[in-house]
Amino acid sequence: MKTILENNYSFAQQLIIAIVSTFFGYQLYQEIVSPEKSQLTLSIMLVVITYVLINKYGAQPEKKNI
Repeated sequence: MKTILENNYSFAQQLIIAIVSTFFGYQLYQEIVSPEKSQLTLSIMLVVITYVLINKYGAQPEKKNI
C-alpha cells in the first residue's frame, strides 16, 4: 500500500492493465466462439504496447530527501 501512495502513476497503470486485460479476454473469447468477429491480433498488439509503456514509464523508485 505504501508503494501505491508514493508512486503517482501506480493507480493509473493498474487501471490501464485492467482495461487492456478485459479487452484481451473478450477478444480471446470471441476467437474461440466466433472467429470471424475476433480482433485478436489488435488486442495482442495493445497488450504489447501496454507492456512496453508500463516498463518504460513504470514503477521507478523515488529518491528520498534526507
